Amino acid sequence: MRSLKVSDVMWNHIEPVRCGTPLTKVVKTLLHNHVTGLPVVDDHRKVIGFISEQDCIHALLVSNYHREGDPTVDDVMFRNPVTISAEMAVVDLAQNLGAGKPKVYPVVDHDRLIGIVTRTAILAALAKAGYGIDVPKYA
Repeated sequence: MRSLKVSDVMWNHIEPVRCGTPLTKVVKTLLHNHVTGLPVVDDHRKVIGFISEQDCIHALLVSNYHREGDPTVDDVMFRNPVTISAEMAVVDLAQNLGAGKPKVYPVVDHDRLIGIVTRTAILAALAKAGYGIDVPKYA
């Protein structure tokens, strides 16, 4: 179990969000990929922010109420998010999870985004490794 690394459970097929992206496009991406948040990157794939469902909900409520148009990710993203290494042990990451902690972690290599890992992926890996539980493909 200790040998299981973040790189073994991370997703690397989801395109990160770029600055200037309209929030409605971010929402579509979140819903389509069944994730609760995504990293925001610059042109060199350096993680510069994070956008969550919660951020989107609040911003869309405010913009709809005030009829201000479609906000962009730059308007609402959380800056300086927590990132993790692909070499980190899943067990170590799991021990650090708790209330108020991120549900999605950007995975970086030399400050460059290479994937994300979700709490769901961690749960699935632990259940599969420890108890042989079959998990759905999207987990």
